[in-house]
Order: sequence, then C-alpha cells, then structure tokens
Amino acid sequence: MKRTNHHQKTLFGKLFSSVIGIASLLMMSEAQAAENINLRLGPFEQQIKVEDLEHYGETGEVPQSLRLLRPVLTQDVRQMLTRPLEFDEAVLDRFAIEMLQSPQIQPLRDQLQTAFPESDFEEVILGLYLALKRGNGLSLLNFLSAYPQETLTIDLTAVIGLGIQLNFSYLQSQILGPILAQELKVDPTESFRPEFDPAASGDHNFNERSLIFRDKTRDRAIVADLYLPETKPEGPLVVLSHGYAANRRFLTYLARHLASHGYTVASLEHPGSNINYLSRSDLAFDLGELLSPQELLERPQDVSFLLNELARLNRHPGMFEDQFNTDEVTMIGHSLGGYTALAVAGGELDLRAVRRFCRNVTPLGRSPADWLQCSGVELPNGTMNLHDNRIRRVVALNPLVSKLFGDDGLGQIEVPTLVFSSSKDAITPSLNNQLKPFAQLSGEKYLLSAIGATHMTVTDLRDKSSPIAQNQVVPELIGKSAEPVRNWIRGTTLAFIKQNSSEAEKYEPFLTPEYAQFLSTPNLSFRVTQEVPPFLELWLKGMHWTYEKVVVRTPPSSNNIGNGFLAQQDNTPFSEFRLNFPLLGRERREDESYRGKLEEVVPPIM
Repeated sequence: MKRTNHHQKTLFGKLFSSVIGIASLLMMSEAQAAENINLRLGPFEQQIKVEDLEHYGETGEVPQSLRLLRPVLTQDVRQMLTRPLEFDEAVLDRFAIEMLQSPQIQPLRDQLQTAFPESDFEEVILGLYLALKRGNGLSLLNFLSAYPQETLTIDLTAVIGLGIQLNFSYLQSQILGPILAQELKVDPTESFRPEFDPAASGDHNFNERSLIFRDKTRDRAIVADLYLPETKPEGPLVVLSHGYAANRRFLTYLARHLASHGYTVASLEHPGSNINYLSRSDLAFDLGELLSPQELLERPQDVSFLLNELARLNRHPGMFEDQFNTDEVTMIGHSLGGYTALAVAGGELDLRAVRRFCRNVTPLGRSPADWLQCSGVELPNGTMNLHDNRIRRVVALNPLVSKLFGDDGLGQIEVPTLVFSSSKDAITPSLNNQLKPFAQLSGEKYLLSAIGATHMTVTDLRDKSSPIAQNQVVPELIGKSAEPVRNWIRGTTLAFIKQNSSEAEKYEPFLTPEYAQFLSTPNLSFRVTQEVPPFLELWLKGMHWTYEKVVVRTPPSSNNIGNGFLAQQDNTPFSEFRLNFPLLGRERREDESYRGKLEEVVPPIM
C-alpha cells in the first residue's frame, strides 16, 4: 500500500510540474514567436528570416536571402512547409501533459534536443501544441509562427533523420511491434530443448573465389564472390543479393555459414545500386537521382545472367565443374535485394500502383524505401514479370516492397518464401514493406519478426564501418548487440533450405515460434508465424491512414484486437474500432451510410 501511495504522489508531482511548466511557457509565448532560423549543416551555419520562408511558402518565389538554398527549395519542400496535417483537438491538452511527464518519452526528447540543439524540449513541444491549438493544422510554418523564442536553431542532419523516423509508415510499424510480440507469443507446455544448434558452423571445408562476369548485351559487369565446398554439393545453389548502397560482402557471415554446411553460395554485386554507385562524384543531390529507374529491372536480370554464367561454368572441366545446381536455387536478398529476390521468384511489378502512390503521398508520408521505389514511375509498362523459374525458395530480409508489386503482385509467387521484418526499421518500415506483402503471399510462407531490431541489424560485423551502417541520421542496432539476430538468421535460413531435403523433419523445429522465443533476449523479442494473425488482418484491411475519419466494422467477437491499441464501441450490430493513435491525422470514413459514434481515446506514449 505504501508503494502505491508513493507511486501516486510521484505521478501527481510530475503531472503538477508539467502543468506549471506548460502554463509558464504559454505566458512566455504570448510575447514572441520565432523570427529567425539558424540552419546548421556540419560546420556551416546560415541565418534566414521566418518571414522570407513564409513568403516562399505562400507565393513560391524565392527571396534574395534564400538564394543559396534555391537548389533544395523544390515543390515538395514548399508543400512540406505549408500543407497542414489535421489533428484531433480533443486530445491536445492531454497530449502536451503526457509528452512532458511520461518517462517513456526520453528517446524523443533526446532526438529533438539533437535536432534543435539550442532549444528546450518543453519549448519545442509548446510550439507544436500552440500550432495545433490554433486549429489551422500543423505545418512547419505554423510551428515556426508559434515557437516561443525569437530564434530557432535547426541541425539539418538531425532533422532529416527525425523526419525519416516520423513518416507514417514507420510510426504505424512502431505501434505494431509490441502488438506482434504479444499476439504471436506462445506458451509451450515444456521448455524448448533443441538437440543441436543450427546456427553453429558445419563441418564442410570450403574455398572462396571472386569472379567478374561481363554481360555484353547490357554493358554491365557483375562481380560475384563464390563460396565453394570442397566436397560435391548436393543441395540447391544459394544466391545472395545486397541492398541499396551496400556490396556483395554485406551477408558474408551467412554465406560462410551455409557453405560450412555444404552449400555452394554466390554473392553478387549490382553495379547500378552498390556503394560505389552512391559514391559517384557526378551523382546530383536529388532524391530522384538516387536510383535509376532501370535498376529495378536490371537487378533481377543480374541474377538471371549470373545463373546462366554459372550453368555454363558447371559444364566445363575444372574446379567449377558440378559446383552450381542452377536448376534449384534459393534466393536470399536484403532490402532492395529483398525486392530483387521477390521479383525473380515471380512477383509481378505493378508500376501503375507505384505511380498512384508517388503522385498522392506527400514527402512527410514517405520512407526512404518509398523514395527509392518512386524511381519506378518513369518505367513505361503497367505490369512486368521478371520471373526466373530456377528460383525454388526465397528469403527476403527487410525487403523493400511498398507499392512495387501493387495489391496482389506477390500472389504470383508459388515457391516457399520466408520474410524477415524488424520493428524499428526506419528505412523499409515493416507494415508496408513486410507485413502487407506477407499477407499477399499465397503459398508456403513464414514471417519472422524481430521486435527491437533495425534495418541494418542483419549486417555482417565486418561491414559495420560502411557509410550506411555508420550513418548518423538513423540509429542502427549493429555489432555485438545484434548477434542474437544474426544467430537466428543463420539457424532459421539453414532450416528453411533444409525443408527440401531428406533432413526436413530434423530441421523443422527451428522454423517454429518456440525456437524464436528460445533465442529471444530482454532487448530483442523474436516471433514466427505462417499466417496473418486476425488482429493484423483487421489492421491491414481496415486502417487507411489519410486525413479524414475511418470506421472499421468487425463482428462483435473481435474483442481484444490490438492489445489495447484499438478502442471498441459495443452498442451497435457491428463493433466499431478506431485507431488509438489520433495524433497522426484524421482518418477517412469508409462507409458513409453507417453512422456510429466514435470514442476518443488518448494514445499511450511509446
């Protein structure tokens, strides 16, 4: 009882302090608003006037004082400055108090302190609060006009990182992470006791070779690292495809693990989207130039070309003879390599869906994955199939999918597919890039969810010094702390490949939820499912994050969906569920003929 009273007093003290803090800042804010902005980019700093920025936002004309920023003042930037996001007014007061007093808000506090290095956290929250309270929606210009200090200093590098992590897809994925951990949790009747460790190295010796294959037809050189067991391989050939701005050594630890178990592995490098391409001095600082539209087609063709070359080598006497089972291939890809794997496995590209998405979604609503896939709008065809029927199994690690395959393009894939997802992936957020695509798959499939992992968690330790892994924009979980994830990838990938062998039954336990939870740690929760859980199906089909209201109608039996993130209204023939995260915008009512009441629920701070 004493503990409860102490907890209540502590909570009351925080709440009281928060209210006093808000009141003080409110009085202060009446006297001034931001007039100047100090922009920092590394060691460089430039001051601009808010009124000049407002003039640009209203008219599209770039004032003389902003001439140095002209290259980045695009139409997208202007839209981001002026287009308001509408929010539910009923939760604003509670929002401000929760934001100031919740102990769980420290990560956001730290990020905002980095983005606005000379501002107090409370001042930033107050600026957001006042801009929202005025009823004109939240835009950057509205925030600046409400910010309670004369000058606001902004670190552009940190703001870009914060913007990446605040895109709607990532926020939705962040909400879903704890729900997945809870809903997919299993309670085994007895402890999981594996007979052996599939993540341990095998007893096969192997050699490593690097070869260059020149595709004269496409004027493209494909470099591949080959991992060749000394004994004749009996299983499928394994092909690895790296992500954007990475290289063929990104998954070396996995290639060596599989080779030690007797599999021949070929890890290829895509010249139009590797780290060397990103480092080109003539590459303009333009989001539209980050990925050539043609690269979405070239990557799958790189795989088919490599298989043709390896099949040719396989027939010639020498060290490569009978090393490559190109008739039976397991394709493994990470990020953009995950897209590549799904494309060669039979996924049908839907470029019309890409165009619709890229035309209608604002920059704030896009993740880095969306920016890359939007390069596809310049491709001419409506749909396209790059299937290579030699692909018999697919492992897609944090795949970049978004709208590339439309609403049903992945339904064309008939081979067993394993999809890996990280809950804190800000590059390819899990909801749009893994969870929704997993729901499309119609054949044998597995969804692996690593709650607490990030986009780069699966990287090879040797590659942690790469520019992507070491970026300061998006925090990544890599290195020693990520080893449990890599162990899971080693064991589960091996077990997945073994399902087409005489050892299938022996390895089947390592594709189960019990094995995933056996490897979980206090900071990383691992979950496995072979079907879309009912709560997730509701989320995928019913929730449309737009700027209006949405009502999701389900049978009354759906009572505990979302583990507290969905609020139920019971006095109707159907139960109504409303997304319990109203600060992301007003949602759209799908069924205008249905008039029910909506319950306002204050979101938990995550």
